[in-house]
Amino acid sequence: MKRIIQELEERRAAAREGGGQLRVDAQHAKGKLTARERLELLLDPGSFEEYDMFVEHRSNDFGMDKQRVPGDGVVTGHGTINGRPTFVFSQDFTVFGGSLSEAHAEKICKIMDQAIKVGIPVIGLNDSGGARIQEGVASLGGYAEVFQRNVLTSGVVPQLSVVMGPCAGGAVYSPAMTDFIFMVKDSSYMFVTGPDVVKTVTHETVSHEELGGATTHTTKSGVSDASFENDVEALVATRRFFDFFPLSNRSGVPKWPTQDPIDRAEPSLDGLVPDNSTKPYDIKELVQKVVDEGDFFELQPNYAANIVIGFARMEGRTIGVVANQPTVLAGCLDIDSSRKGARFVRFCDCFNIPIVTFVDVPGFLPGTTQEHGAIIKHGAKLLYAYAEATVPKVTLIIRKAYGGAYDVMSSKHLRGDVNYAWPSAEIAVMGAKGAVEIIFRGSLDDPEEVKIKTQEYSEKFANPFMAARRGYIDDIIQPRDTRRRICLSLRLLREKTLQNPWKKHGNIPL
Repeated sequence: MKRIIQELEERRAAAREGGGQLRVDAQHAKGKLTARERLELLLDPGSFEEYDMFVEHRSNDFGMDKQRVPGDGVVTGHGTINGRPTFVFSQDFTVFGGSLSEAHAEKICKIMDQAIKVGIPVIGLNDSGGARIQEGVASLGGYAEVFQRNVLTSGVVPQLSVVMGPCAGGAVYSPAMTDFIFMVKDSSYMFVTGPDVVKTVTHETVSHEELGGATTHTTKSGVSDASFENDVEALVATRRFFDFFPLSNRSGVPKWPTQDPIDRAEPSLDGLVPDNSTKPYDIKELVQKVVDEGDFFELQPNYAANIVIGFARMEGRTIGVVANQPTVLAGCLDIDSSRKGARFVRFCDCFNIPIVTFVDVPGFLPGTTQEHGAIIKHGAKLLYAYAEATVPKVTLIIRKAYGGAYDVMSSKHLRGDVNYAWPSAEIAVMGAKGAVEIIFRGSLDDPEEVKIKTQEYSEKFANPFMAARRGYIDDIIQPRDTRRRICLSLRLLREKTLQNPWKKHGNIPL
């Protein structure tokens, strides 16, 4: 027995060494942590339970029979974050460059299958050179097995990808199908084809960072939800982010203790909206002043910034926040913001997270670029997401809610549960000046008369009272009471039940 125990410990030590000290030093020299160091930071101390430490690849071609490392380039298992369980895998770049073999894929698939069974989120720390070329199609098959699990897991348990190194070729599609992607600046990148192939095919010269780095994917493509300066910052943020997650689609949102009273008034909100309706203000100020302790985890802050999305808490319970941002494009909806908002709304609906929507939207962004880019289809995604959602939906119209954009932003007509407005709300088909120009086209020549008619239209329609008379708005509330009214509405809706008609699945306008 002693001999076997000693052999066990030796094998464990070999697995923990990964690719050896030289490769570990090379990883550190790039400013990156090793796979196991990352797990130590991500998970609660002593909570990690490892699976498949002794798994090795089964390839004998190209001298691979002489290169076998226990674990085969990925560390898998489960642990806890602030006491709540999660499955994890962490690719080890020191072992074959973190490349994915058949055995490597099987390890990842095992924890994903377990995650579905027991209802626990999956966090993947990606740092891989891609498919292991020596294994040929077996490696490609391994990727496809992982992709299939990503799809089956979607909507059952949350999936988070933290890209902490290279992720190229077919490998990018696994993170792309997870719910959220975090990246690390200057050390992680994602692209389908690398700079060399791009240069050969299109004759463009581009760096890894420009083609698919963290900055590119958080500002231009919208592929990544957040980026961080280094591995440590990314993992600390992941721990904080995880606290907002339900464990599964059956578990309900987590509840954390809060000292922020439900009836906390916020008098400063009474002066948030400028008297001049064309003057912008920062919607994030409203969000932070209303939610528990001002704690708002914003996603994609530098992409499609005309809409703000993220997680917060009310009475200690997770909510999803969607808000138009008047400081960017006056808060208009466009292609990118519609896609950004729609995906977030659908995630919240998957996991029974109540959605609070703050509305100040003058309409959809006009122009040939938007129309030719299919704003009709993309705008319909946000509409579809809100209409499909059965979770509690609380909506507050702050200022403008014009035209079709009023309908789209979680209106009462899309089964909004509780819809409020501030006294500053303007709910109409369009702005008063534009409406008068259309209604009285060709019949008003005197500028003073135009001004009078504009004022008349504004007084009649550009206010919340017409909508309130029809029951489209449940109440017009004082800005300072916003937190209390939203908290009470969410408390009321906690046991809400609503089901869509039976179907295999809908056909969202992709």
